[in-house]
Amino acid sequence: MPELPEVETVVRMIRPRLEGRAIGAVDVRWQRTLGGSSARRFAQGVRGARIRRGWRRGKFIVMDLARAGRPAGWLVGHLRMTGRIQVESRSVDPGPYQRLSLGLDDGRTMHFVDPRKFGRIWFTRALDELLGPLGPEPLSEEFTPGWLHAALHARRRLLKPLLLDQTFVAGLGNIYSDEALHASRLHPLRRSDRVSAEEAARLHASIRSTLRRAILREGSSFDGFYRTPEGQPGSYQDEFRVYGRAGEPCPSCGAPIQRIVVAQRGTHLCRRCQGRPSRRRGAATLSAR
Repeated sequence: MPELPEVETVVRMIRPRLEGRAIGAVDVRWQRTLGGSSARRFAQGVRGARIRRGWRRGKFIVMDLARAGRPAGWLVGHLRMTGRIQVESRSVDPGPYQRLSLGLDDGRTMHFVDPRKFGRIWFTRALDELLGPLGPEPLSEEFTPGWLHAALHARRRLLKPLLLDQTFVAGLGNIYSDEALHASRLHPLRRSDRVSAEEAARLHASIRSTLRRAILREGSSFDGFYRTPEGQPGSYQDEFRVYGRAGEPCPSCGAPIQRIVVAQRGTHLCRRCQGRPSRRRGAATLSAR
């Protein structure tokens, strides 16, 4: 699933093509893409509206809509596993996985393409209903070492599942939580309320540096699905320290990287660099994959 760097890359690329454009024709090919809304209600909400601004919140793509210069709701997208947003000339065929298309007033079309059909595009007049529960942005001023230390101690949870919880911090997923935990030398099964202020500061710095570097590399294409709106793969996968590298040497110490399962998610780590916290029954299982 695309995480913060991939979604940020998508937003940065589609923003100049969409901002200021008015939406015309609405073509819904897969009803469930609309997140429970009817095609008629969705079309009524977006047709004739102008896209004022495109931005990202966590793993969500957000477009502010306006009519006659006044706010008129939001388009909110989530790529999930295989979703992709493309802005193309109307003559370009988006292929067999087109789920939703919005005609624009400059002659182009915004396509939502999604082979596995898990992605969603909502029209809403109540943005907080979708995004209100999200935690702070990890690249924001709100996300400080002090906040992180206090928030970790306010919970008694394992680090990896907590970092994946979008209500705790928005945008982290399986890849970048593994990478940040390794860079900060913290085990994914470490209890959050046992992380010291110094360790929280290391984790804070690792999260931010990992995300910023991944954004510069336009995200990670570790499978065949994630592509930028330009159709190109990201390149941060070439810098992975642990993710997807089970059995390979740790770049820090040379010990073999291991894969365990934490909260049903494949998790990669170096036991030498990240330590060996006491096992909790049912918290993790070893895997040779």
